[in-house]
Amino acid sequence: MKLHAQANSNSNTVTGYGHDYVEINRVRHVESLILAGEGPVQSWAAARFDALRAADFEAVLALQPELVLVGTGPRQRFPAAPLLRPLVEQGVGFEIMDTPAACRTFNILIAEGRHVVAALLLTGADSATEQ
Repeated sequence: MKLHAQANSNSNTVTGYGHDYVEINRVRHVESLILAGEGPVQSWAAARFDALRAADFEAVLALQPELVLVGTGPRQRFPAAPLLRPLVEQGVGFEIMDTPAACRTFNILIAEGRHVVAALLLTGADSATEQ
């Protein structure tokens, strides 16, 4: 799906996504990533939902978000509570959703001026088996 944004040119915006990629500012990414409103797109060590660890959220917290959107791949899956403990301990809000929903929500919240970070799982070949 292609998205058309009318955002500040300094902001990161999701401009498209599919089952195995996310496009940020018209640059395609095929591996899991961390996305803030500004700054570079970061690679996320979390490669698959089943391999998520609490430590995977340290890089997300380093960006000091007020809210974290966790995109869990092609479908919504809820991580075990201990995995989200770093977010809870820091008082950071979070929402768990499938990756396409996280992409759409990210754009809306960035347009509202919110300090949001998206942690998006892009499972590539795994996504076909998860559906």
